[in-house]
Formats: sequence, structure tokens, C-alpha cells
Amino acid sequence: MTTVNGLPAHVLLVHAIVVLLPLAALLLVLSALWPAARAKLAGPNAILAVVVVILVPITTDAGEWLERHVGRTPLLRTHTELGDTAIFVALPVAVLALVVWWRHRESLRAGGTGRRAFLAPASTAVTVVLSVLAIAAAGAAVYDVYRIGESGAQATWQGNFSATPAPGGAGH
Repeated sequence: MTTVNGLPAHVLLVHAIVVLLPLAALLLVLSALWPAARAKLAGPNAILAVVVVILVPITTDAGEWLERHVGRTPLLRTHTELGDTAIFVALPVAVLALVVWWRHRESLRAGGTGRRAFLAPASTAVTVVLSVLAIAAAGAAVYDVYRIGESGAQATWQGNFSATPAPGGAGH
């Protein structure tokens, strides 16, 4: 995907990642730590997190296309290198979201029957480990999205605007 309505696709797709990856990370933490949230959010979040994993390479691909169509700068190089890290934070969020959902699903299926369930849904130790991993993965994802976004804003805007209004600009 290269353009949408004449705009570079990356410019549009990146907004989905900026919103959806931190949202999936937040929902992961909530569903890992809070049983009531898990019951309502684990399934939808697993789907959301997988969608984000699918969107990340599409977005970075569109970014690489855009990179070939703008002037190369050190700031742009930094942004593209950081952008390549997004998949490495999106994947753990998705995997953990799927594990949290699966454990919840298994606990419902076991339903007090004493039936052995994969990933030990009743195990407090596994729950604690998953919660710690969820918090770490979510923190890494949010921080990475911030770093990538900040570098993209620097690459786009640094030196491309004036602190004083332009003569004849909007509102004059």
C-alpha cells in the first residue's frame, strides 16, 4: 500500500498503530491483573493485538515506500530504524493477550470439574508470572511507540515550520 486519496499510506496507518498498540497493551495489563476485566476484555483484546501485529508490517512497509520518496536525513534514518522495532514489542503483547484469553477460556471450560487444563488457569504462580510479563510487555510497547512517534515528528517537522505566524497565514 503506497497512497490513500493522494496521501502517503504511512501517514494514515501510523495513527492506527499509535492508538491501537498502546490500547492493546493497556487492555493486556487490565485483563492479566483483574479477573472481571479478563472476563470481558480478554477475547476482544486478543483479536485487537493480533490485528496490530498484522498492521505493523503493513505500516512499516508503507513507511519504507515513503522513505524512498522524500529527502533522506539523519532524523529520517533514525525514525525508520526505530520503526523497525515496533514488531518486536507488538508480538509479545499479542502472544500474552492470546495466552491470557486462552487461560480464561480454559478456566471456563474446566468449570470446577477438576479437569486438567492447559496453562494451569487456576495456578496463582502462572497468573503472577503472566501479570509481570504483561506489565513489562505493555511498558515496552508504549515506550517504543513514544520513541518511534517522537522520532517521526522530529523527522517531519524539525526545521519545517516557523515559531512566528507566516504573513497571510490562517487567521490573518
